[in-house]
Amino acid sequence: MPGGGRCPDCGSTELVEDSHYSQNQLVCSDCGCVVTEGVLTTTFTDEGNLREVTYSRSTGENEQVSRSQQRGLCRVRDLCRVLQLPPTFEDTAVAYYQQAYQHSGIRAARLQKKEVLVGCCVLITCRQHNWPLTMGTICTLLYADLDVFSGTYLQMVKLLGLDVPSLCLVDLVKTYCSSFKLFEASPSVPAKYVEDKEKMLSRTLQLVELADETWLVTGRHPLPVITAATFLAWQSLRPSDRLTCSLARFCKLASVDLPYPASSRLQELLAVLLRLAEQLAWLQVLKLDKRSVVAHIGDLLQHRHMLVRKAFRDGTAEPDALDAREKELQGPGQGQGWGKEDRGDVSVDLPAGKRPASPTLLLPPCMLKPPKRICPTPPVSTVTGDENISDSEIEQYLRTPQEVRDFQRAQAARQAATSVPNPP
Repeated sequence: MPGGGRCPDCGSTELVEDSHYSQNQLVCSDCGCVVTEGVLTTTFTDEGNLREVTYSRSTGENEQVSRSQQRGLCRVRDLCRVLQLPPTFEDTAVAYYQQAYQHSGIRAARLQKKEVLVGCCVLITCRQHNWPLTMGTICTLLYADLDVFSGTYLQMVKLLGLDVPSLCLVDLVKTYCSSFKLFEASPSVPAKYVEDKEKMLSRTLQLVELADETWLVTGRHPLPVITAATFLAWQSLRPSDRLTCSLARFCKLASVDLPYPASSRLQELLAVLLRLAEQLAWLQVLKLDKRSVVAHIGDLLQHRHMLVRKAFRDGTAEPDALDAREKELQGPGQGQGWGKEDRGDVSVDLPAGKRPASPTLLLPPCMLKPPKRICPTPPVSTVTGDENISDSEIEQYLRTPQEVRDFQRAQAARQAATSVPNPP
């Protein structure tokens, strides 16, 4: 046969082509062995030599891709194109998906988990290239549950042994704030609620940095903190028109979801602002509350570094240092009335010998409101007095010599009774 092939059974080179039911086959003319059948694919060398090969002998058998894996790879590429990621990101995400699909735990998982795996590969790729992308954005695009997504993400990072850096907080703020629908007038957004994007982003970044310096971000999900900071920044730019707007309505106008802990983060951030407002002289006489302090956020952020340092320093001052400071204010040659006026109007109304209340400390939320610990209930011991007492313990209850003699006689009588054999 023109091809130089040999029969695998007898080694003969007499191979002829035969057509059986319109299917070309290669048959050995000496022993009748069918060398090739079921032609599905060919290799480049065989096509160049006009030689047909079977699918089992081609490279296609080792590259089988299931239908589920093919669909997942297509979705990875589609998601990268929707997010307008560079081509290198797409190749890396596809490679991660192929590696993850080789594990039996992923391959045999439910369809919902395989759909989430697509977003996990894209998110890991973006995190490694410092591309600002949030987990919530991918969950919105895939209509995926956030808990399932986070669990699959952690499992994939552990299985593949990947080193995924955390997303920069500044990039996260810029990306998340860009999704707010408050920068252009629309029928759903009144004109008084429309705000300039750059002004709002700049003030939000300052509030998030302040929250980071006061431990409001440490160990917590960043999106609720960013949502609360964005809401305060938006209110402070036009407080006269926006103080009546609630956080829930703000998120509805901006077309974003309201994270569950965002209300708590808002109250904590307002408490920090009130604590800083106590350090500014022109704000001490206004008696601000959590509602009115929003109008002065610009002043507080302008001096926030100095105010934070002063709040920490005042919080760590000892009572002896405060007493010494009061004596210095009074002075040796000044009257008592002059000393009161020098300390301010707050201490004038206080009784003699009493000091104004110390300011609240800037502490992490876990220390201000520690979680309640469940105290284990002690085991209930029911003692009735009918319990058997061993011989080693009964000596603890004997007090007088008479009791000791009675106990010895009772013990001797008991031994004598047990040693007497039973009568026939």
